[in-house]
Amino acid sequence: MPDEQEFVTGLEGVPASEDDVAAVLAAEAGAPEADLDTIARSVAAHAGAFVATVGQIASRTAPEATFPVLLLATSDLLASGARLGAMVDVVPPLRYEPDTGPDADLDTLRIGLAEALEGFDEYAEVVDPVLGEEVGRASLSGDLATVTAALQQGLAHYDAGDVLEALWWWQFSYLSSWGERASSALRMLQLVLCHIRLDVEDDVAAEAEYDALQA
Repeated sequence: MPDEQEFVTGLEGVPASEDDVAAVLAAEAGAPEADLDTIARSVAAHAGAFVATVGQIASRTAPEATFPVLLLATSDLLASGARLGAMVDVVPPLRYEPDTGPDADLDTLRIGLAEALEGFDEYAEVVDPVLGEEVGRASLSGDLATVTAALQQGLAHYDAGDVLEALWWWQFSYLSSWGERASSALRMLQLVLCHIRLDVEDDVAAEAEYDALQA
């Protein structure tokens, strides 16, 4: 039977950071509110950074950096989300979700993302590899908008001072929606970058190889 340090790992055989291990073990043991506050503060920072980055991409602030920036932002967010998935369920004091006002209108964001990602936006995926091999259609713009909407709702709770409610919402929506969509988006972003960087004409590759050998 592995001990706790061996159980909480990143890549196989590579231990997670001490902070990640401590956060998970504290949550398993029934973390005091102060520890949950620390986790919530970290998630809020990652969520805010992701929302801001996606907004900048949609506004075409730096189109040449679209895919690298989204790859970094999504990877960072999923690292934070993994801590939520590894924790036991967060239970807020209220048995209902406080009203945070009307839902944000993300149509403009989704359209801006679709334009920024033109040519690479839509893709095919296995809907649920655990349950079967059904293939469906998805889009990066839809994925990123879905993730943004979930994060913003949690941020609204957090900014209102409802820290446990925010943490509960981020954890629940990570498991039910945004974790899956962010993971799918990350794979697509990584594959797009691979194709952009590696798919070159044979004569171009040969010329680059020759130049490298002569350098």
